[in-house]
This record gives sequence, C-alpha cells and structure tokens, in this order.
Amino acid sequence: MPAANPPAELPTPVMSKTLSFPRMPTALRWGIWSLCNAFALYLVIALYAQGQTAFALFGLVVCAIASFVFVSRRAYAHRYIFPSVAGMLIFVIFPLLYTVGIGFTNFSGTNLLSFEQAQRYHLRQTYLAGERYGFSLHRDGDGQLRMRVDKGAQGVWVSAPLEGEPLEAEPLGMAPLAEAGDIGEALPLREVIKLRGGLEQWVMRSRQGELLRLFGLREVAAVQPLYRLQEDGSLLNSQTGERLTADHDIGYYVDGQGQRVSPGFTVYAGWSNFARVLTDPQIRSPFLQIFVWTVCFAALTVLFTLTVGLVLASLLQWEMVRGKAFYRVMLILPYAVPGFISILVFKGLFNQNFGEINLMLDALFGIRPDWFSNPTLARSMILVVNTWLGYPYMLLLCMGLLQAIPRDLYEASAMDGATPLDNLLKITLPLLIKPLAPLLIATFAFNFNNFVLITLLTRGGPDILGTTTPAGTTDLLVSYTYRIAFQDSGQNFALAAAIATLIFIVVGAMAWLNLKLSRVKV
Repeated sequence: MPAANPPAELPTPVMSKTLSFPRMPTALRWGIWSLCNAFALYLVIALYAQGQTAFALFGLVVCAIASFVFVSRRAYAHRYIFPSVAGMLIFVIFPLLYTVGIGFTNFSGTNLLSFEQAQRYHLRQTYLAGERYGFSLHRDGDGQLRMRVDKGAQGVWVSAPLEGEPLEAEPLGMAPLAEAGDIGEALPLREVIKLRGGLEQWVMRSRQGELLRLFGLREVAAVQPLYRLQEDGSLLNSQTGERLTADHDIGYYVDGQGQRVSPGFTVYAGWSNFARVLTDPQIRSPFLQIFVWTVCFAALTVLFTLTVGLVLASLLQWEMVRGKAFYRVMLILPYAVPGFISILVFKGLFNQNFGEINLMLDALFGIRPDWFSNPTLARSMILVVNTWLGYPYMLLLCMGLLQAIPRDLYEASAMDGATPLDNLLKITLPLLIKPLAPLLIATFAFNFNNFVLITLLTRGGPDILGTTTPAGTTDLLVSYTYRIAFQDSGQNFALAAAIATLIFIVVGAMAWLNLKLSRVKV
C-alpha cells in the first residue's frame, strides 16, 4: 500500500499588529486633574460669593461626580458617557428644577431681591440734612483721586486721597485748599460719570463735623441715612420716626398702616401659585380656555397635516400620474423654506387691509374677514398656516411607509371588489398607524409648544378681556407663560414658572407615552 501522505503543515498564524498609543504620564494626568478641579472650585466659590447658592451647590455636585468618574476604576466605563450626562444635567435637569423651585416662591418684577439685598437697599437710602456744595474731582501728581469742595463763604476744601475701601465708620478728612498742595487739573464730567459708583460710597467729614456725600454729578451734600437698623430687625425712619417691619408672608417691608414699601424680596410661597391657576377666576378662566385651545390646536394640526400628507402621498403613488419627481419637489418645497419666513409671508397675505387674500375675497364675494380681530377667524388662520408648514413632514413619512405596503394586498382587495375607501380604511391606515403613532405623538408635543408660530403670526391676539394676566384667544400655554413672565406689568415669574411646571407634566406624559408606543420587543 502506498505510504500515507504526511499531514500538511499548518500555516503559522501571522500575529496582527495592533496600534498602541502612549499613555499619559501619571504625574501629568494628576496635574491636569488638579488644575481642572482647582478651576472648578474657584468658579463654585465665585458663584457662592455672588449669592448664587443654588448654582454653586449644583456646580459642586457636578464637579464631585466628574472627579469620581475620572478617578475611580469602578466607574471607568462611565467616563466616556459622562460629558453628555453632564450636559443633560446642566442644560436640562437643573433649569427644570430651578423653574419648579421658582414656582414655589413669589419671584416677580417687584420681588426680585433677596431679603438681605432689600434690607441693604433701604439702609443706603439717604435724605438731605444740610447744605449742598459744588465739587470737582482731581487727580494729583501721585495719581490719587481727591475731591475739591467749594463751600462758599466757608472756603474751598480738599478731601484726603480716595484710596482703599470706603468705610462709613471712618470718613475722609478734609483740609483747606491752601494746605492740600497741588491737586492737579479737574477731571471732565465723563470721568466723574464713570467713577460715580465708587464715589457714592465715600463719606467726608468737615472740620465742623459735617458729613458730606455725593449728591448728583456736580454736588455733595450733608446727607444722613434715612433708615437705621434696630435690634429687633425693624428699620427706623430717621426723619419721621416711623418703623418698617419685614413681612415674610408677602415679601415686603410694611409701615405702621400695613402699606408695602418697595422693593419687595423673594420668599417661599408654597403652593399658592399653583392654587391661583386653579382657583382664581381671573386666572383660571383664561388658563382653561387657553389649555383647551392648545390641545385642540395640537390635535387638529396633527389631523390636518396627516390627512393632507397621506392624500398627497397616495396620489404620488398612483401609476397614472406623470412627472412624479417634479411634484415631489414642489410639494416638499415648503419644508425647505425657513419656518419664520413662511409665517411672515402668510402674515402679510392675511393682512386685513392690504393682504392678497382679502383683496381676492373682496373682489369675488365683497367680504374682508377680520383675520386678526375675530377669535374664530384668527384660530382658523393659524391652523391653515400650520397645516401648510407641517404637511411636507407627513408627506415624507407617508411616502416611505406606503412603499413598504405589499402591492399584493391591494390586488387581492381589487379582486374582492373593494373600493378605494375600503383600501384606505382596511389596509392603508391599519398598516400605517402603528409605525406613525410615535411620530404623531411627537408632532402633537411639538405643536403643543409651538411658540414661534403664535408669536410671529398673532402674538396671542385678540386679547381676552377682564383678566389679571395678559392672555389672548390664540395664545398657547407656552406663549401665555411667556407673556406672564416678560410682558405683564408685574412680570410674575413665579406664576409663569408654575404654569411651565404644569406644561412639563403634560409634555412629559406624552413623552412617556411615546416611549411606550415606540418600544421595540426583542
């Protein structure tokens, strides 16, 4: 028998060469980590020194988490995703929590300050207790600022150099001009204006014991503090002897008659803002009206855009239509034009006096609808414009989903004598609605907060009369909140924050529903 062939030698595996990157030296890595933490700690301290306790605490928490993630071996895998998580914490979670927190206060245009800031404001108030004298500001040969005060018959006096920190308990001394020496040329008024903030902090004492402070841009005067802080925390008016007491329930100092003295300060208000939305008739009525309109607007927009997009997509699938590419481009073109441009164009078209739409209606039927004055017409106009802006998106979705439906289904239905309406209701819609459901919910949520459309087209008008907050018949909740926060005479930020919290709850519920519907089972 022939000898068996020896087994062939297996080829020697070639070891693949992997690229290796040099590791950063340990000392350098720890040095960079220390510098980053030192800089972050400096920012935290600076925020705390400015009275921004919430921002400082949040920054400290983020920095602590970052240090743990980048130092701990157990959290090694998390360091690559931490930047995105930190961005979410900084730009989403913290603003949300801060807004919710404002909703539990009385923060508004009249209650912007903290209690300490309001108290300092009152203690800085002064009243004229003597004569006024002209002054000029000079810079001497040593570069130091000095004030020259002309007291008329009492002569001309010059203050000591304005250096260091101004202390009210240690007023600057004043000497006659003859004893002051060369004080240099007087600075122009524009320089005095630049230095006014610092000059107001200085107090000068004449040799007669008179205290002088800045009084305008050209004069100093013998002024005294209007209020003095008492041991019980009240403020005593030096002129009238009246006492101001801090009322922490309303956030104001009040006098003996209970009258509020501005400015107010921020205090915890509990659930009062949320209760006002639901119980105050002048707020509840427009809020409920706007809430219902917001839901109807978002729902009708989804319905109209889906209907138009589905009909057009179905027509473009029809084999008898020629030039489909041209029609697709023309129908999707509104999606390529920036939305704010289209809105402003429609605003001009619907102009009640000079708009092309009213000119055509007047020529054909002799009518000129009040699109911006009549609530029903204004809402109809908004729906028309938003349908025009939104149908291309639905058209694209429906075109893609229709192509995924097997043609055999329609052929079988044709053999059974089904009508186009039967095909739509029993084949097309059932197969489209499931993949479209999450996108329809997302579209509903987007239009629920469609601030740009309302602001550019109607600005919320026509207004709802008899309300304590600015509200319009075409306002959505988001534009209503904006008007309360920034267009109301009181700028009620706390009430706006409470409404924004309610909006977040509604939109958050829709987002949760979207996630449930779009969950993919493996």
